[in-house]
Amino acid sequence: MTLDQWRRGAGTALSFTAFGIGGLVIGLAIAPLLRLSVRDNEERQRLARRFIRGVFRAFIGLMKGLGVLDYRLEGGERLDCPGRLILANHPSLIDVVFLLAHTPNADCIVKGRLATNPFTRGPIRAAGYITNRDPEALLEAARASLGQGNSLILFPEGTRTTPGRPIKFRRGGANIALRTDTIISPVLIRCSPTTLTKGEPWYHIPKRKVHLSLHVLDDLPPEQASDQPTSQRARQLTRELSEYFNRELERYERNDTAVA
Repeated sequence: MTLDQWRRGAGTALSFTAFGIGGLVIGLAIAPLLRLSVRDNEERQRLARRFIRGVFRAFIGLMKGLGVLDYRLEGGERLDCPGRLILANHPSLIDVVFLLAHTPNADCIVKGRLATNPFTRGPIRAAGYITNRDPEALLEAARASLGQGNSLILFPEGTRTTPGRPIKFRRGGANIALRTDTIISPVLIRCSPTTLTKGEPWYHIPKRKVHLSLHVLDDLPPEQASDQPTSQRARQLTRELSEYFNRELERYERNDTAVA
C-alpha cells in the first residue's frame, strides 16, 4: 500500500468508528429523550429523521475532510419534493447515507437484519424506517409513509451492485410504485473506483480516492391505468426501469470518456 492509501485507510477507520458511536448515541440517548419529550409518534419520527439527516451530513463532511472520498450531487433540488418514491442503484455500502443526508423527511426501506444490529437498530427504530421482513406489511407501511408526504428511499436491486455487471432490479420498487400510484424519482449512483461493494471489507482501500456521483434524474410519472394484472405490469415496469438505469449509466460513462 502507498502512503496515501494508508492515510485514507486511517481516515476510513476513523469515519466508521464515528459512525458506530453515532448509532449507539442515537439509540441509547437521543431516542429515549425523544420518547420522553414528544408524545406524538409521527412528530417524534420526523424529529429523529431530521437529527439523523444532520448526523449523516456531518459524517459525509468528516469523510471528505479526511480525504476518504469526494462526491458530486446533480439535480439534488428534486429530492426536496415530498411524497416521492426514490429508486436508486446501489454500488456502495454508503449510498443510503448520501440519500438520507440530502432528502428532507426521508423514510427508507432497510434490510431486517439491520434492525437488530447494535449500531443501526437505534436510528432505525427512532426514525421508524421500514424493514423488508414481511412483504405484505412492507407494502402497507410504504403506502402509509407516502400518504404522510414522506419521501421513500428504496434500492430495488435488493443488494449492492456487482461491479462490471448490468443493473438488474427486483420487482419491489415497481410494485410499490404501481400499488400506491406514486411518482418515481430515479437516482443514478456511480462510484469510481468501486469500494465497499458486497463482500468487500472496509479495509480494502482503493489505489486512488473514491469519487461518488449522484445524479437525480427527471421524475417518472405514475403508470397509466391498465387492464393488465398488477403482477404483469410490475414485471414490465421493473424491466423498463433496469433498462433505463443502464442506458443512463452508459450515457454518463460515455460523456466522462469524451471529456477525458
